Amino acid sequence: MAVVRHIVKADGVLGLYAGMESTFWRHVWWNGGYFGSIFQVRSMLPKADTPQGTLMNNFISGTIGGFVGTAINTPFDVVKSRIQGASKPAPGQVPKYNWTYPALVTIAREEGVAALWKGFVPKVLRLAPGGGVLLLVVEFTLSTFRTMLGPPYI
Repeated sequence: MAVVRHIVKADGVLGLYAGMESTFWRHVWWNGGYFGSIFQVRSMLPKADTPQGTLMNNFISGTIGGFVGTAINTPFDVVKSRIQGASKPAPGQVPKYNWTYPALVTIAREEGVAALWKGFVPKVLRLAPGGGVLLLVVEFTLSTFRTMLGPPYI
């Protein structure tokens, strides 16, 4: 709670929402890349003949989806970090990084396009396999509920 009090004292209640817009876009693009690719990847894999094969196909599909989602959303994550880490501008000045899409252009123009993917490697090493595990959990949960609910859900 001390952090919340500090932010509210320094920046007002709206300070609690710094970076919210860019966080929204980061999630939109990650989910679009992830869910937009997992089913396509799964359809390209050999059909599984065993439950273990199904698990492996789901893990591979989810891992590739995690990679795609991370590759697409990393620029938005960079912008989010810049917005949240920026010092408060002087009264009457516009922050350098204020909104997501203009900040993408600013970073690309000032530092080069590659700067939008700063931190990609550690992020993808965490989120690609995390996407595989996510798909395993989703499929297990859906299967459990379908079994509990019975027909017509099975």
